[in-house]
Amino acid sequence: MKVLNIENLNKKYEKFELKNISFSLDEGKIVGFIGRNGAGKTTAIKSIMNFIQIDDGDITFFEKYNRDNINKIKKYIGFVSGGIDYYSLKPIKVITSVTKRFYDNWDDEAYKDYMNKFNIDENKKPCELSEGMKVKYSLILALSHNAKLLIFDEPTSGLDPVSREELLDIFLELINKEKVTIFFSTHITSDLERCADNIIYIKNGKIILNQTYDDLISKFKCVRIKKENYIDEDNKNLIGIKETKYGYEGIISSNDDLKDYYEVVNTDLESIMIHLERDENNEKYII
Repeated sequence: MKVLNIENLNKKYEKFELKNISFSLDEGKIVGFIGRNGAGKTTAIKSIMNFIQIDDGDITFFEKYNRDNINKIKKYIGFVSGGIDYYSLKPIKVITSVTKRFYDNWDDEAYKDYMNKFNIDENKKPCELSEGMKVKYSLILALSHNAKLLIFDEPTSGLDPVSREELLDIFLELINKEKVTIFFSTHITSDLERCADNIIYIKNGKIILNQTYDDLISKFKCVRIKKENYIDEDNKNLIGIKETKYGYEGIISSNDDLKDYYEVVNTDLESIMIHLERDENNEKYII
């Protein structure tokens, strides 16, 4: 089942626009949404959640509800944004008691389990929590009403490495046991390497890559060239070439021929993203 389907989404501002955004999310998948700051990730997520008015396009949830029915389908969606602000002087248990009234399928046992797992005292007030703990509490609220689609905007950015690892374990458990679908934007590419099934990459308001994680990693090779071997032609052959202490480095399509002086090094999501962002002419990689 297509948990979310977006077709030709457009939103234009004075200095930025989303251009014909199209993608879908399959049930039971973890999908990472990447791109540099200002690429359009948050605008796309706000469009999906009906927080802003779009100019054109179709957004369908669970193959039957459109975006205008967001109030009807909110019980099936868990949303967390780093920009959420809480009533900082109210005890957490009061905030929870108000929040749970909006969800017919609120699960008190799940809520208690996550509060214990994340070690949060519900008698505390948000102003007494660290930024990381606030993020954890946001996640607990999203995970406690049995949502079938979880949409997270930078969910791990305020967490320490151990807490991030715990959160990713929860993601994988939800996917395996509950068939939940998770869509989250992040700058921490190592988190995606740990758990993502698919990667959607947005640049300057356009989707330039939308593939499984494994297919994306195998699509490119990262190569180094010693300074004494570098020629001008390499600048045309390599994508996003840059100078390093080793000489020069860039990525190349896995289908392109390697020069005998190219040294192939480890290719990961971060290196692909860095070099594609440096390249101003990657239209041929849009899929």
